[in-house]
Amino acid sequence: MKFSINRTELANALSIVLKGVSTRSTLPVLSGILIEAAGDKIILQATDLELSIQYSVAALVEEEGRTVVPGKLFSEIVKNLPDAAVHVEATDEQAFVTCDTSSFSIRALNAEDFPGFPRVDVHQKIEIPFHQFSTMVKRVSRVVSKDESRAILTGVLITLEAGVLRMVATDSYRLAITDAPLPNSSADEFHAVISGSFLSEIASLPKTESPVSLALADNQIVVTCEDTVFINRRIEGNFPNYKQLLPDGYATRATIEVDKLVASVRRASLLGSTSSPVRFDLNNASQTVQISAASQDVGSAQEIISCAIEGEDVEIAFNYAYVLDGLGSIATAEVYLEVQSALKPGIFRALEPENFLYLVMPVRIS
Repeated sequence: MKFSINRTELANALSIVLKGVSTRSTLPVLSGILIEAAGDKIILQATDLELSIQYSVAALVEEEGRTVVPGKLFSEIVKNLPDAAVHVEATDEQAFVTCDTSSFSIRALNAEDFPGFPRVDVHQKIEIPFHQFSTMVKRVSRVVSKDESRAILTGVLITLEAGVLRMVATDSYRLAITDAPLPNSSADEFHAVISGSFLSEIASLPKTESPVSLALADNQIVVTCEDTVFINRRIEGNFPNYKQLLPDGYATRATIEVDKLVASVRRASLLGSTSSPVRFDLNNASQTVQISAASQDVGSAQEIISCAIEGEDVEIAFNYAYVLDGLGSIATAEVYLEVQSALKPGIFRALEPENFLYLVMPVRIS
């Protein structure tokens, strides 16, 4: 096998495919990247047997063939080469990399031992603009649970109903829901729980005008974006019935400027901790919300923000880190804070045209 390629393009391809390289497998070949040179392109593949990634990129192929190179080492070599054409030549046991005056020889692995790229039969498929997909994932991914003992909560529920694509995530302390219309979608109803970390990897790809394609197989999802194909296992199990947590209405609703609220909560949190949360005291008569925090051994802080309030006076407390996470996902200048009572979840809701809801469980006020 012999080919030449621009260093930047090869480095970019490797940075994407490297996400699929296994770091824990006892099979040495899974720590490698399969490179196949054919026609006028090279195809790079990596897999950890759960996630598989395939990336195609144009190259000047002088001799077709296949090889497996150590993934992390090969990527580091390419990343540190001068900005010039990279020439790669491989035999059964060695891969030779030359660029300008630099040259490397690294041990190659047997391409015959590398698992074939999965071929799956998909039965549901939708397309969504990359920017829209990326924005939705980033809004909900910070809520995904890190607790592997409840695997279903490490995933994001993706549904398509009545032309509306919805993503939902929860860690049982808070809940994030974001919707986007897909009016031109002819797909059937779509329902799957997908790993939050997997979706975040795709959302962090370089921006593109091309759409993201999501296709479901029986126990896998196939995601295609331009020249990259990702295949990952769906998370089995029943996602919590989040709809039963959503109240029909509210007793109090405040309309607050997001920037002021974020700054105020951040300042109040300097004197608080997760065990001494930030309080929200909503006062209809003065049309203000008082943000406060207190720590017995440190001190206290209070700050008053003018806002528009409708409904009853109420005081409620939240974990400040959860509040900041939610507000960080809101793109509108103002946010609704909807409260039923001090002991029921509070809801931060983006104003139109954004469709984002963030529910936070309250902390009992002592």
